Amino acid sequence: MKKKLAVLLTAALAAASLTACGGSSSSGSSDTSAADTNTSQSAQSDGGSSDSSSLVMAWWGNQTRNERTQKILDMYSEENPGVTIDGQFSEFNDYWNKLATAAAGHSMPDIVQMDYKYLQQYVNNNLLVDLTPYIEDGTIDTASCNQDVLNSGKVGDGLYALCNGINAPALLYNKTLLDENGITVKDNMTMDEFIALSREIEEKTGYKTNLCYNQNEQFLEYFLRADDIVLYQDGKMGGESAEPYVNFFKLYEDGIKDGWVVDPSVFAERTIGSVEQDPLVYGSSPETMSWCSFSYSNQLTAIKNAAPEGTEIGITTWPSADPEKSDYLKPSQFFAISADSKNPAEAAKILNYITNSADCNNVLLAERGIPLSSDVAEAISSNLDESSQQVIDFIYNVVDPHSSQVNPPSADGSSEVNDLINKLEEQVCYGQLSAEDAGAQLFEQGNSIMASKASK
Repeated sequence: MKKKLAVLLTAALAAASLTACGGSSSSGSSDTSAADTNTSQSAQSDGGSSDSSSLVMAWWGNQTRNERTQKILDMYSEENPGVTIDGQFSEFNDYWNKLATAAAGHSMPDIVQMDYKYLQQYVNNNLLVDLTPYIEDGTIDTASCNQDVLNSGKVGDGLYALCNGINAPALLYNKTLLDENGITVKDNMTMDEFIALSREIEEKTGYKTNLCYNQNEQFLEYFLRADDIVLYQDGKMGGESAEPYVNFFKLYEDGIKDGWVVDPSVFAERTIGSVEQDPLVYGSSPETMSWCSFSYSNQLTAIKNAAPEGTEIGITTWPSADPEKSDYLKPSQFFAISADSKNPAEAAKILNYITNSADCNNVLLAERGIPLSSDVAEAISSNLDESSQQVIDFIYNVVDPHSSQVNPPSADGSSEVNDLINKLEEQVCYGQLSAEDAGAQLFEQGNSIMASKASK
């Protein structure tokens, strides 16, 4: 789906380059409902209104997000007489279709919700405003914001988007099981410590370890960061040889051989990626279950809800040869100001309000993720549910002090390479391929895939 959206944006922007400024354009969607069509037309025509005190803000999301976001926009208008904000929302897929069409017609909303995947495309096509001047003059206060997360909105020397929710890799685990067996889990484990822990747990309880079976891309990316290797680069795979990839697959090869990694047959009749069928919370015996799940911090609530009654779920960091190099805070999404806005200064004030107002965030209640401002996160913590409070503590007290800048967005070809990673890992786990051969194939074929995409 993301590949389709990128193609749509490229096509829409190509059309824009052939038309005069303000030229009209159709969304081209034949199955859009009447209600969605009206919303789409509004989103395309209201951006850059001639009345600079009337702004348009667009986002994707569910009904809860819609209601909370519209409420804070109304609050802002009440506190700033004369400023009105038209809130417009869509389902995820419709949102990007509409935004691409609006971009082609030079009629984007003043403020847009932005995804990390597409940020560079929009910046490269001169569609977003650099927020740096508004930070330098104090319009947007970033004093209590994590600098690495803030920098994730940068393209080149400019900051074009402001994160509105923070996420992080999180190893979720059966704390009840481990406590009952006198086993302690520490934060920021090295890979050697994690392997030793996994062996101890299997010996004492029979529960094995699920190493992201068939969902390896993020774990491999994390694994390579310890050696300063970025998994996907422009036209090639990261690293100078297959050796780091061989070492990654050896985790599976050795874990299966030594008995502490979950047997792949466990997943034969499960929907991989389903929280309810994750081996951490689903299974009939220790042999078919895992004591942990390689997840993200925003999945804690869902795992807790799926866990058997009486099971306490703990949260810690993913293991790595160098935990501080590997770990990162990840933006869940951004807000950005479009180049079509007639009043970017007022739009910047709205972004500051969303980032730094405790009153605003007591309405949003971390629905998009943990607030970017640590001061705001602390201020609203007591009003959040227990899981969200646990995640705030994890983000700011465990990950934040021991993490590095997140990798840039994946380059073209990453989807195909991801499929290859999962295929090779499956073959290693079933004993059909050695770690040595899997690593060599991934490096050789992955480079071929990435190079072919870069040349198009």
